[in-house]
Amino acid sequence: MNAADVNLYLVGFMGTGKSTVGRGVARRIGFQLLDSDHEIERRHGKTIADIFAQEGEAAFRAMEREFIERGHPAERTVVACGGGLVVQPGMLALLQTKGVVVCLHASLATVLERTQRHRHRPLLEVEDPMKRIRELYAQREAVYKRSGSLVLTDGRPLPDVVAHVTRVWRREAADFARAAG
Repeated sequence: MNAADVNLYLVGFMGTGKSTVGRGVARRIGFQLLDSDHEIERRHGKTIADIFAQEGEAAFRAMEREFIERGHPAERTVVACGGGLVVQPGMLALLQTKGVVVCLHASLATVLERTQRHRHRPLLEVEDPMKRIRELYAQREAVYKRSGSLVLTDGRPLPDVVAHVTRVWRREAADFARAAG
């Protein structure tokens, strides 16, 4: 495999900038961007909130796994993964067989501020969203910390974050291609 074709998977907690940074990186390296949540919504004809309400979180997690296993191109794609995707058993290892994994991180205060702008987050439809963010992050932090190079997105201009992620991808894609070759 050519290093220039290795997929990039952006993981991390909700509100860390995976879709926004992914769009910038994809544009910069000439890849397509796929957002796992948007692709699942498109394929199943319903919102994530509706999937959670009608079929439950387990069904949604199965849809995420199917998308990663066979629902996207094997090359030249940036995938912005839903916040809980990498936390599912076996998913981090699966992603690491498919390309470079970079974890975006932001402070919980930044996450709250960013997620309050959008009302499409079923896990935050609670009375105290910050308490829920703290609980979810505590459950997921260990997986995020071992899921690839960590790039901070707080208080940094988007072009700087995009450039940083692109540098990490270039370096790690070369290693991935050598190991796959």
